[in-house]
Amino acid sequence: MGDHQNDQNDDVFSFFTTPNDTDSSAATPSTLFNRCSYSSSSSSGDESHPSGPSVDDSNKRIDYMIQFLDRRLSEDGNFDGIGAENDGDGSDSLPEFVGKCGGTGIFKVPIRSAVHPNRPPSLEVRPHPLRESQIERFLRTMTSIERQLWAGGEDGGLKVWDFDELYGSGRSLEAEDTAPYKQTLEMEIGSSVVCMIGDEGSRAVWSGHRDGRIRCWKLRADHGIEEALSWQAHRGPVLSIAISSYGDIWSGSEGGALKVWPWDALEKSVSSTIEQRHMAVLSVERSYIDPRNQVSVNGFANTLTSDVMFLVSDHTRARVWSASPLTFALWDARTRDLIKVFNIDGQLENRTDGSVFPDFGTEEEGKMKMTASKKEKAQSSLGFFQRSRNALMGAADAVRRAATKGGFCDDSRRTEAMVISVDGNIWTGSANGVLMRWDGNGNCLQEFSYQPSGILCMFTFCYRVWVGYSSGTVQVLDLEGKLLGGWVAHSGPVIKMAIGGGYLFTLANHGGIRGWNVTSPGPLDNVLRAELAGKEFLYSRIENLRILASTWNVGEGRASTDSLVSWLGCAATGVDIVVVGLQEVEMGAGVLAMSAAKETVGLEGSPLGQWWMDMIGKTLDEGSSFVRVGSRQLAGLLICVWVRHDLKPYVGDVDAAAVPCGFGRAIGNKGAVGVRLRMYDRVLCFVNCHFAAHLEAVTRRNADFDHVYRTMAFSRQSSSLNPGAAGASFGVSVPRGANAVVVNTVDPRPELSEADMVVFLGDFNYRLDDITYDETRDFISQRCFDWLREKDQLHAEMEAGNVFQGMREAIIRFPPTYKFERHQAGLAGYDSGEKKRIPAWCDRILYRDSKKHLGAHCSLDCPVVSSVSQYDACMDVTDSDHKPVRCIFSVKLARVDESVRRQEFGNIINTNKKIKVMLGELSKVPETIVSTNNIILQNHDSTILRITNKSEKNIAFFKIICEGQSNIEEDGQAYDHRARGSLGFPQWLEVSPGTGIIQPNQIAEVAVHLEDFPTVEEFVDGVSQNSWCEDARDEEVILVLVVHGRFSIETRNHRIRVRHCPRGGRSANKHYGDKPRTTGQINALHRSDYQPLSNTLDVVEQLRNLHSP
Repeated sequence: MGDHQNDQNDDVFSFFTTPNDTDSSAATPSTLFNRCSYSSSSSSGDESHPSGPSVDDSNKRIDYMIQFLDRRLSEDGNFDGIGAENDGDGSDSLPEFVGKCGGTGIFKVPIRSAVHPNRPPSLEVRPHPLRESQIERFLRTMTSIERQLWAGGEDGGLKVWDFDELYGSGRSLEAEDTAPYKQTLEMEIGSSVVCMIGDEGSRAVWSGHRDGRIRCWKLRADHGIEEALSWQAHRGPVLSIAISSYGDIWSGSEGGALKVWPWDALEKSVSSTIEQRHMAVLSVERSYIDPRNQVSVNGFANTLTSDVMFLVSDHTRARVWSASPLTFALWDARTRDLIKVFNIDGQLENRTDGSVFPDFGTEEEGKMKMTASKKEKAQSSLGFFQRSRNALMGAADAVRRAATKGGFCDDSRRTEAMVISVDGNIWTGSANGVLMRWDGNGNCLQEFSYQPSGILCMFTFCYRVWVGYSSGTVQVLDLEGKLLGGWVAHSGPVIKMAIGGGYLFTLANHGGIRGWNVTSPGPLDNVLRAELAGKEFLYSRIENLRILASTWNVGEGRASTDSLVSWLGCAATGVDIVVVGLQEVEMGAGVLAMSAAKETVGLEGSPLGQWWMDMIGKTLDEGSSFVRVGSRQLAGLLICVWVRHDLKPYVGDVDAAAVPCGFGRAIGNKGAVGVRLRMYDRVLCFVNCHFAAHLEAVTRRNADFDHVYRTMAFSRQSSSLNPGAAGASFGVSVPRGANAVVVNTVDPRPELSEADMVVFLGDFNYRLDDITYDETRDFISQRCFDWLREKDQLHAEMEAGNVFQGMREAIIRFPPTYKFERHQAGLAGYDSGEKKRIPAWCDRILYRDSKKHLGAHCSLDCPVVSSVSQYDACMDVTDSDHKPVRCIFSVKLARVDESVRRQEFGNIINTNKKIKVMLGELSKVPETIVSTNNIILQNHDSTILRITNKSEKNIAFFKIICEGQSNIEEDGQAYDHRARGSLGFPQWLEVSPGTGIIQPNQIAEVAVHLEDFPTVEEFVDGVSQNSWCEDARDEEVILVLVVHGRFSIETRNHRIRVRHCPRGGRSANKHYGDKPRTTGQINALHRSDYQPLSNTLDVVEQLRNLHSP
């Protein structure tokens, strides 16, 4: 009564009252109950908002809300139910005995809620798919371009999400809970996507595949996905791909293979017609540049033999980093010259002749060219013996380095992730959780360690660095390495990240994708969390299940068909899940030895175990009514799980585990086997145990349980959703050269602790204390079970908090199930031999659900609530010295309708005034001005472009890109405009730095330099075939200065025209003064040395409306 006396404050009642906060976005009752109101477009009329929910989604909202009202009112005991079903607890639930000490430590119920309290609210772009539905189709990589998120899978297929449709319903897709997307299912690619990169300049995505091909993808006008180009790039898989600041594509493969694909060759092929495609592909395949050929003559190529796992383009200094797990190479993006090779300790790699690289510690010393002149290449006088000597020295050096790195170097230090931040620093993450920050010249600045888990991916945007771990955790750092926050993002390893539409997207190993606001962790999280939690009743529903769990110690025997039918046949009627645990399926020294040998090589099972599963399957009508989803055998222990056939699509991620407890915790005569599965996104675990025998072995039995509970690890990695670890961070920052860097004091929680429901069944072997055989038989014959329960060892130990802490068992109302004479019916069958073993309840079934207290009701905070409707023993089955015990659970399971939740998420973001104000403030783009918008360069000219941040308090982040290139004719007008690949610079232009940070009221200086008459080379199969100086015609490019705020996805752009006038051409003096033509040309702006271009959005729009690109 006390819990409900303030019902006016409950969600269900406050929803219908006028909100006190005028900024609240809560809908009115009329809106909620009007099914048609949701079928129209957004009420704001803003075309940028996606259309509202469909009629089906609106109907689901109404159904969920009615179900919610039904539950809340029925909990008061004064309502009979208004829904189709009365969701009350029911009167058929049996009373239960509850063990002590269940709310602390590893026995604490895991935190569950509508919105997790220890992490920011997430946008479920692609909810965790069932593993069984993703075999050979798992998503493995991800990237983004301006308006889309792209993901590639093991089957070579791609999925594309439009940022404008992220809040929409995924109905009619493979999983309706997924946000709307496009895919390439109709295109049989077949080869796994290994890496991807977005190309904003071409509005395309480039993907590298396991078959060695690189593919270019574009969205057609009808929003379909089109393969624009595909060619064989490598013999082995394309492991990495990057686009340099000059628009060239760099790709890496096995054995150190590294190729550069010039944009000029790609541009022609991408724009070719279908008829020209074949010849274009052949041309591209032979157009590559092999940078290693340019350094091999100097003896360095043999140091570049490891797989190129990572390629990162440094737009600040126009360089490219290539990385293997233990070494790095630094390349000049314009000349493709090797600058430096060094290892993860920062030590420079040796030449094959024993010489050592000089140390490039400063920018002035940082460029060492390894390219021999064409004359030197042609006149090379290396004889046969000299070449042989170099080859032998190279092989010896490779063996030495392999031995050093493979045999004596800690493999946990291998590089697993690599990114570059806007300040030009490189960040690398290793398998042991260590982060390293490098400057642009390859000098290690700092090391960090905030988690011992392996780092699998990283991403940077503006002043933040996101780190994804194998534990499923995501951490956020600033550019100095300070930890800003962290949370458990997924229940599996985070393998890839991308950013777009205001979200950081994380891809988990299981294929799920979540979006996190780029401001998280921040004040926006609390507002969004409260709003989303308040609408739980709109997107949550309750599923009702019946689970039959049964245990039987079969005593190395086989059951008759009649016994199986009596045991399971009738009991399985109307249930959804059947769990059977058997003990002593087979025993003996030979069996135990064979089982132990199989376990060491990853094998399990036996013919007798298979016989049992087949016979039980026949009894359950397997294949028609039920389908077997998982099993595990360890010596004589066997567990098997069946689910009703129509529920199979909702069951998956089935894993198995075994824990031996006999003979030094190594032999399976005693121990446990378990099966874990996910159903409606809730984790259920079933554990079949056989503990130590004999009356006096109580302590050993307790220890067996403790060992099983703490150490049972299922076959696939289970991320610890430890709320304590998710909300706190442990780590230190250490300078270069310090010793220990890892500080972590949190022990991982056992996997069984993280399940929503755990059922233990089996022969626990607990006996009756302080009672004789005859006394026990007398009480049994009189059915005085209440008195016998007082002698039960298991209840006594549970009451003391020594075993099965916090677990529950229905009150026993059946006779003890041990020990009987075989094939003797009735209670007269108890052991009457010489030993006269005292009858006992050895065979038991206990469980724990999500309830933190007995009065809890099913909700997203308490997602699995169970009660026992039947708990009995099959006394008429006589095939063993034990009787089978069975238990039927009535389970209520709360699930989230992710499609509806995602729509509610979007409604809050788009309509909540508080959130709009906060996002507007956080996403401000500082006002900036540039010193000039017209630059003329000739005769190796250099000029300084000054960028001023006029903001008093906001930092500006900038990047300079090349929007396009044009030729200038004699009349001074620009013709033949060509877009540049990924907005890269032409070869004759150097811009440094290309990215940077401008503090408030500060000025950044960017050097714009002309490389007059650059040498252009034509490459065929990686070798230079021809070279010439670039033509002397005037050329013009439009540079775009892109300015971001701290969290802004929107930008403020400045356009600067840069004209290349070789040797003082005539157009340098006249083209800005001539009156521009009105058709068929590009307009030129009048010269202004300090013109503040794009001070307002009107000026930006005016520039966009020019005839110039």
